[in-house]
Amino acid sequence: MDDLLFTVFSFIGTVAFALSGAVTAMNEDYDILGIFILGLVTAFGGGVIRNLLIGIPPASLWSQSFMLNSALISITIILIVPVKWIHTWLKVEVFFDAIGLAAFAVQGAMYAVSMGQPVIAVVFAAMMTGIGGGVVRDVLAGRKPVVFREDLYAIWAIIGGLAIGLGWARASSELWIVFGCIVLMRLLSFKYKWKLPKRHLYEKEGAKG
Repeated sequence: MDDLLFTVFSFIGTVAFALSGAVTAMNEDYDILGIFILGLVTAFGGGVIRNLLIGIPPASLWSQSFMLNSALISITIILIVPVKWIHTWLKVEVFFDAIGLAAFAVQGAMYAVSMGQPVIAVVFAAMMTGIGGGVVRDVLAGRKPVVFREDLYAIWAIIGGLAIGLGWARASSELWIVFGCIVLMRLLSFKYKWKLPKRHLYEKEGAKG
């Protein structure tokens, strides 16, 4: 595994999701402690869930001092910048969320591959690392998790993980292409409202002739 590339993807995902969690907390009117907690949970929740599922102790989180400090600094910055900057962030939040999803999906897949995990575990690691923090963020913020909404989200992490797990993308340039494709497809699916099919348990009012 390319340690430098792994660190780069970890850093990108950590900062993007720490900011996402912090802004979500501010939007929900949390106090400063709540902002830090939600920012950190969003940044590291997916990785902790992934580690639990592939047998890595959660305590390994505390060895990531650089990433923890990066998250704390990112959250601190969002607390002191002008409010109008945060309003601008809210308009482009989906872009940073897509970056976090892609970075952590690639990072999670790389991690599982380095552990010698089978393809299915690599795909699952990519998905859970990519979406886990966002799910915890939305649940703690009292929102319906984005992954459970209609628009396509987790599917792009799954496809990226599959490409890495099957060995189609292992070189640095190939991993960057996977990262870019996940970001692009997430943004396109949001813009054009691509959706997975769903089945309603009850007919909506007025559906009957």
